[in-house]
Amino acid sequence: MRRIPNHSMYQRRMLVALLLLAIGVTLPFSAQGDRKKKKTDSTAAAAAGPHKFAFDPTKLVWPSPPNIARVRWTDYFAGEKIDYTPAANAKPKATWMDRLAGGQTDQEKFNPKTFPFQMIGPYGIAVDSKGLVYVADQRVGAVFIFNTQTHDTQLIRNGFEAHFGWINGLAIDDDDRLFVSDAKMHRVLVFSPKHELQDQIAEGLQDPVGLAIDANNRFLYVVDTQQDQVLVYDADSLKLLRRIGTGGKNHYLTSPGDFAAPQGVAVDKDGNVYVTDTLNDRVEIFDADGNFISTFGKPGDGPGYFARPKGIAVDSDGHIWVADEMQDRLQVFNQQGQLLTYIGMGHGELPGQFKALVGVAIDKQNRVFTTEQYPGRLQEFRYVTDAEAAAEKTKHEQELQRAAAQREKAADKTTAPLQAPTAGSTPKTPQS
Repeated sequence: MRRIPNHSMYQRRMLVALLLLAIGVTLPFSAQGDRKKKKTDSTAAAAAGPHKFAFDPTKLVWPSPPNIARVRWTDYFAGEKIDYTPAANAKPKATWMDRLAGGQTDQEKFNPKTFPFQMIGPYGIAVDSKGLVYVADQRVGAVFIFNTQTHDTQLIRNGFEAHFGWINGLAIDDDDRLFVSDAKMHRVLVFSPKHELQDQIAEGLQDPVGLAIDANNRFLYVVDTQQDQVLVYDADSLKLLRRIGTGGKNHYLTSPGDFAAPQGVAVDKDGNVYVTDTLNDRVEIFDADGNFISTFGKPGDGPGYFARPKGIAVDSDGHIWVADEMQDRLQVFNQQGQLLTYIGMGHGELPGQFKALVGVAIDKQNRVFTTEQYPGRLQEFRYVTDAEAAAEKTKHEQELQRAAAQREKAADKTTAPLQAPTAGSTPKTPQS
C-alpha cells in the first residue's frame, strides 16, 4: 500500500478547515440576502398595486374650514379592475407546438375581450336611473360604465358592441336611452337601456360634441363645434327642430346669442339652456324656445375668469358648474355669473386637482363627476345643497352659543364674591 505523505495530510486538513470557515461565513449573508429579497419582492408587489394616497382624501372639502363645506371629495375611477396578485411560481404549460415555435402559451396570449381597459382620454359624462356613471373615452374608443358602489365596470367598445370614430358627449333620457356624439362619423348614436344600438341622428351634423336632454320638453341639444351652433332635436322622433346661433362664420362671432367653437351644454329644471362658448371664454344662457337670456364670463387666468371652458352642468339649486381646461379649475357660479366657489389650485394628479379638465356632470343625488384627460380618470364629489348648508350653519351657530354660555357660566362661578360667615360658624378658606 502506498503511504500518503504527511504534507498532503496537512494540506487536506487545511482545506477542510477553510471549507468550514467559508460555510460559516456565507450562511448569515445568505439568510440576510433571502430576507432582503423577500422584502424587495413585497415592496415591488405593493408598488404594482392600486395607487394609494399619503392622506385621507375623503376629508377634502371646499371651501376650507372654518367655512361651511359646499363640496366634498368622494372617490375616483380609472378603468376596469386590474388583478395585481403576483403570478404563481409554476409556469403555465405550453403545447408542443408552442415550444417548437417558441411562441406564447395560451395563458400568455393577449385577448382583447378580457383585457382590463383603462381610461386614456375621458370626456363626456352621463348618469342613468340606476346611478351607473357613463364616460365616453375618446382615445380608447369606448364608453365606460361604472358602478360607483362596487367599482365594477362595463364597456361599450368600438369594434365589439358598437362602431365609433371619435366619441365626445353623452346624454341619458328618463327611459335610460343613451345618446353618444361621434365627431368623426358626424352623428349621434342612440342605444337602448340594454346598450344595444337602436338608432342614429345624422341630419345637419358636422362635428357633434356636447349633449343634453330636456326630459320635460322632450328636446335633445347637440353642440356642433365646427358649425358654431346648438342643434335642437325632438328627443322621440329625432327630427331636427331648430338651430341656436349663427353658423358659417368660422368662429369669429362675439355677439350675444352667437358662438365661437362651443363645447358643452346643460339644461336646468326650468328648461333653460347653458352653453360654454369656448373661444369667447364665456357662458351663454337661453330659454327653452332658444331665445337669448344672458351671458357671463371673460378671459383671464384667475378664479372667476375663463380660459377655454368646456364642460358645464347645473345643480339642483340652479348653480352653474363650469370645467375650465386650461386653468384646470372647476368653478361654481350663481345665475348672475358671480363666483361662489371653485375646486383646483394649479395642475396636478392628487384628489381635487386636475390635468386637462374637460367634463362635469351632476346627478339627482347631488353627486358631481369630472373627467380629465391626462391622468385618464373620473373624480366624484358630493355637492352640499343650500338647504343642507343652511342646516349645518344653524347647527354650528347653536354649538357656538352653547359654548359661549358655558364659558360665561364658568366665569361667573370664578368671580362670585365670598359670603360673610354667620355667627358661630368657622370661615372657610377658599381652595385653589
